[in-house]
Amino acid sequence: MTEVAQTARSRWVGLVAISVAVALIIVDSTIVNVAIPSVVDELGITSTQVQWVQESYTLVFASLLLVFGTLADRYGRRRVLLIGVTIFSLASILAALSQTGELLIASRLVQGVGGAMILPASLSIINATFRGKERAIAFAVWGSTIGGMAAVGPLLGGWLTTYFSWRWAFGINVPLGVIIVIGVMVFALESREEGTPRRVDAVGALLSVLLFASLVFGLIEGRTYGWFVSDTPPDFWTLDISPIPFVFLATLLALAAFIVWGLRRERAGQSTMLAFGLLRIPSFRNGNIAAMIVSLGEFGIILSLPLWLQNVLGYDALQTGLVILALAIGSFVASGFAGAFGNRIAPVLIVRVGILAEIAGVLLVAVAIVPGAQWWQVVPGLFVYGFGVGCATAQLTSVVLMDVPIEQSGQGSGTQSTARQVGSALGIAILGTILFTSLGAGLASRLDDRSDIPDSVKAQIVTAVVDSAGTVIPGLDAQSPDAAADARAAFSDSTRFAAFSAAGFLALGFLASLRLGSPHGHRLAARRPR
Repeated sequence: MTEVAQTARSRWVGLVAISVAVALIIVDSTIVNVAIPSVVDELGITSTQVQWVQESYTLVFASLLLVFGTLADRYGRRRVLLIGVTIFSLASILAALSQTGELLIASRLVQGVGGAMILPASLSIINATFRGKERAIAFAVWGSTIGGMAAVGPLLGGWLTTYFSWRWAFGINVPLGVIIVIGVMVFALESREEGTPRRVDAVGALLSVLLFASLVFGLIEGRTYGWFVSDTPPDFWTLDISPIPFVFLATLLALAAFIVWGLRRERAGQSTMLAFGLLRIPSFRNGNIAAMIVSLGEFGIILSLPLWLQNVLGYDALQTGLVILALAIGSFVASGFAGAFGNRIAPVLIVRVGILAEIAGVLLVAVAIVPGAQWWQVVPGLFVYGFGVGCATAQLTSVVLMDVPIEQSGQGSGTQSTARQVGSALGIAILGTILFTSLGAGLASRLDDRSDIPDSVKAQIVTAVVDSAGTVIPGLDAQSPDAAADARAAFSDSTRFAAFSAAGFLALGFLASLRLGSPHGHRLAARRPR
């Protein structure tokens, strides 16, 4: 009896260690958002590279989630998670030592490999370890831990960047990684798919990587290379038409090949990267669609807001972290709320309330985005938005995995994680493109009304502001206060436009959540013995 009790306690302590492992990914993302302006100043990276610092990680992350979800089922979920934390920590050291934008982006690519191993393994461990009412509590602990660490991220990143260096924003991952490895090795139990492991679908893995990589690449680089006609083609490109349409064609072909190949292997009784049979489960299928659309709206605004706070309002990294902390506090509060009521209120209702709160929060933030805004005007919207994220995230995960068989939990969690990461990648790519495209057009329009600035200088100002992601705006004050004022107004307009666009995608996510079924049915499913 003592051994059983000890095992039960160990499961919950192991859950905290696993949750902190996922929180490591969240902390890194929030820290990087706050540190980006300082990275731009020191390394001189362009606005496209700013997107790639964010997107290179997300691209690899999304591309490999299905692969590592399957490998975790085959060869051990705890083992894959530990390897992922190790890779992530080592890549963080490389990022902290980067001397160029290219090296930083390469380090983020390697971080993406580690992150792709951590997330599906952690979710599949929880899915395999906890059942019934314990599962709702476990996901609440998972969400609350992430929310708490997310609250620490912006503040820690701002403090490290302001008083030390943005490099410490990556270096902090190393001691966290050591703590996680010790906790998981001591308290978390190993689990894997029963029976003899089947061969991994290598062709499916390659097609999934090609699918997601080409999609995100096309969305980010379309602004640089042109969507149809190429004004600034890459050095290796000789055609008049832009390479971007061909990239999107590759995406469509990879998608078609991935589906055909997977269905063929499934009919033959062979392993597949995506368990197509799981898509026949309504909660799994509809939940993944909702998760992808919601993530698209959630993460896009996080790219633009720190840039606006620092380059338009003049905040330093620590002040920016304090403002964004409101979002994380809201998420933390909501995670506790979802945990307290998760067994009394249908999860699908909590998801819908969360999405509506996200929409309201983003709209409040959008209204507050003006050149002369004060921090207290932005904070309420961020808190409401964070509350919505906290309500929706953990409970949507629970809904998606509710009816997934234990033996397919790795594939199931990998699929839902992929849906989220594809959504966040699309959000950063689409809303980042909206931000910088509207910034260039808006600033050019404002400068056209000024006769005291030569046309050649106007073009140089627009290029400098867009390519630097707004970091040259403070320096314009000494050269041309009027141009600086126009740049602040244009950056505010484009940030607000991106926020409204995010709210639109979240509204689509809410509509998608209506297909998750009746709340009463989900409540019964959550209580049904497994």
